[in-house]
Amino acid sequence: MIRDDLPLEFVRVVERGAIAAARTMGQGDRKYADQVAVEAMRKEMESLDISGTIVIGEGERDEAPMLYIGEKVGHDAGLPVDIAVDPLEGTNLCATGAANAIAVLAVAEKGGLLHAPDIYMDKLVVGPSSKGQVDINAPVETNLKAIAKCLNREVTDLAVTVLDRPRHEKLISDIRKAGARIRLIGDGDLSAGITAAVVGTGVHAVMGTGGAPEGVLTAAAMRCLNGEIQAKLVLTKPSDAERCKKMGITDLERIYRTEDLVPSKDVIFAAAGVTDGALLKGVRFFGDGIRTHCLVMTTAPRQVRFIDTIHTKDEPTVKIRF
Repeated sequence: MIRDDLPLEFVRVVERGAIAAARTMGQGDRKYADQVAVEAMRKEMESLDISGTIVIGEGERDEAPMLYIGEKVGHDAGLPVDIAVDPLEGTNLCATGAANAIAVLAVAEKGGLLHAPDIYMDKLVVGPSSKGQVDINAPVETNLKAIAKCLNREVTDLAVTVLDRPRHEKLISDIRKAGARIRLIGDGDLSAGITAAVVGTGVHAVMGTGGAPEGVLTAAAMRCLNGEIQAKLVLTKPSDAERCKKMGITDLERIYRTEDLVPSKDVIFAAAGVTDGALLKGVRFFGDGIRTHCLVMTTAPRQVRFIDTIHTKDEPTVKIRF
């Protein structure tokens, strides 16, 4: 069982990543923004009383010097946990100063997170009201009608978030043909997935193909929010099958549901805003300190907390501004 003190400990981790990335906002260097977020989160994790294994991170060891898949963080005597991390979800968003860039991670008991390869994944994300009523293999119109029925709305009232990519041309056409509205986003389908599971955001589903690692992180959020994700791996080149095999995945046609992606019943999900977004405000710098806005969710106990923190300088003349 994950200790009660760990959720707030991991809030510190995402805060550090968000602050580091936010200092690069708008500078146009997405790789550097990601690098500083990785370094900050890795350093903070070393201070935690855990024996953590990165199961979803920046890639294989030869491609990522820190937070690579299989890397150990913490110390051997700490609590054994698996960690999925995206130090900067929306690197392009941060580099251009656009909305919805976040630093995010999920934590579970050992074996509690799918070791997803860094390939594409077809996803369907819905909130609690539509849970169990959609099917990723069904036609788009069928799923939209099912969601509308669950929400006691018309299909024309629905809004679906889709990544703005050429590969989604048919999906976008099918959604429009069914009569639903679309929110096209440049990056950040993880943030969009969280939004779809929260009542009152105006987003009712996320559809389309994105990264498989982000799919696991989305599933961790769905475990906390009682939403649902259904997903299928998408192989676009011969090497993808080999990558799946290395990660222990043999059934390439499998339909993954929330509990398949995150089988653990004890989950922590933490995120910090880097730039302003629908759910989280971005990092704000002022003369005497820094202000951060974080989300931390757990399944045991089931809690959702928003944490607004002012980090001040340790000086006698500091002035706090709300």
